[in-house]
Amino acid sequence: MTTLGHHIGGARVPGTSDHHGPVYNPATGEITKHVCFGTRNEVDRAVAVAKEASVDWARTTPIRRARVMFRFLELLEKHKGDLAAVITEEHGKVLSDANGEVMRGIEVVEYATGIPHVMAGHFTENVGTGVDSWAVRQPLGVCVGITPFNFPAMVPMWMFPVAIACGNSFILKPSEKVPSASLMLADLLYEAGLPEGVFNVINGDRPTVERLLEHPDVQAVSFVGSTPVAKAIQLGAITHNKRVQALGGAKNHAVIMPDADLNTAVNGLMGAAYGSAGERCMAVSVAVAVGEIAGPLVERIAEDARRLKVRPGTDPEAEMGPLVTAEHYQKVTSYIETGLSEGAELVVDGRGVQDESYKGGYFLGPCLFDNVTPDMRIYKEEIFGPVLSVVRTDSPEYALELVNDHEFGNGAAIFTRDGEAGRQFVSHVQAGMVGVNVPIPVPVAYHSFGGWKASLFGDHHMHGPEGVRFYTRLKTVTSRWPHDESQSASYAMPVQS
Repeated sequence: MTTLGHHIGGARVPGTSDHHGPVYNPATGEITKHVCFGTRNEVDRAVAVAKEASVDWARTTPIRRARVMFRFLELLEKHKGDLAAVITEEHGKVLSDANGEVMRGIEVVEYATGIPHVMAGHFTENVGTGVDSWAVRQPLGVCVGITPFNFPAMVPMWMFPVAIACGNSFILKPSEKVPSASLMLADLLYEAGLPEGVFNVINGDRPTVERLLEHPDVQAVSFVGSTPVAKAIQLGAITHNKRVQALGGAKNHAVIMPDADLNTAVNGLMGAAYGSAGERCMAVSVAVAVGEIAGPLVERIAEDARRLKVRPGTDPEAEMGPLVTAEHYQKVTSYIETGLSEGAELVVDGRGVQDESYKGGYFLGPCLFDNVTPDMRIYKEEIFGPVLSVVRTDSPEYALELVNDHEFGNGAAIFTRDGEAGRQFVSHVQAGMVGVNVPIPVPVAYHSFGGWKASLFGDHHMHGPEGVRFYTRLKTVTSRWPHDESQSASYAMPVQS
């Protein structure tokens, strides 16, 4: 059976540790390969290689860095089907969803090709008599990305194309559950002409992450995952004087107003709640139904959920695939039991959806709870599975209050035909990404992705302009070329005039 290693210094290398992890096919439950976890020496070697490579890469002109991104973009277009296939194999999501993930990652590479313009500084002539001032953004050095299982290609591509285009080197530590896509991306980057050592992949588990966080030559850490781990990543990075952006969990709400178009709302909730088996940080897991629309909304979602085709991701007719691991399956199904014990009404029960043709997989069908209340665990906690909770209220004000009072503030949406209601929601909701009749408001690559409250730890969102700010630091220069040698020393605070 294949054992995957790492990608260091421009080439795949075997791991040296006896510590391995299994990689499963979630549709069958079978182990398809193993991944070798990085040792302290391997992490140190990757950092040393990246640090050495970062010196010349930072001095490389932005246009030459952009040309590497252009070639990488061409290769991604050529091999996007291969990437999608390995994502489906290791994560389980349906092929159409895997293809969509790759395309959203490609968008960030497209943005990175414009880095000569995006990194341009600004210049002010004559801020004082004979004095000019200008500001430039310069790379940090070695940057690290720690990425989750649910988007094996897209989330890494939210990070490294911008970091590399800005002149940094990069070390990616992907989820050990889905290691293959990251290694493929490394292969394509070097085929595109990236200098050796600028991009590296270290597979591993917690000790690998801890070594990256404490290593003195790592300058910045990007993370996407659960809130408890995001907090730990932030603390570890700050303790060791590193810049950090750590995106955490979510409990995204969609407020359905009484005047909403029912078809638009139902179709939006179906895709947002059950797409990718709910394993998305932008999945809608709470629908707040306001007034008389609640009954028809629940009825329509239930009808559509019962018809949803839950099959292996490689099945051309599949609309939803399995959960990623048996452990995660147990976690999600335990929340269903919790919801029942708390008194919520389980309108659609997705347990038992498996049939004999794929009984070894981790399949859970759509689940729909009605009459959920804010004191329930299924309302408060991130489930990260195909479980949608409906909260009923007659008050639009209370609906907004629910969103704003929740611990998480990743994304939020409103469905309405009333422009004033939509405008008020956008203005007052406490979430980093907001949709109006758009259930999954993931920003395009030239905007930035990130939440509020317990969904983000750090000051910067990902990709787009915020990504450039995170992966660079500002240098401001004030310059004068004196021509009057008779000037004497001044002991007052300088004032331009």
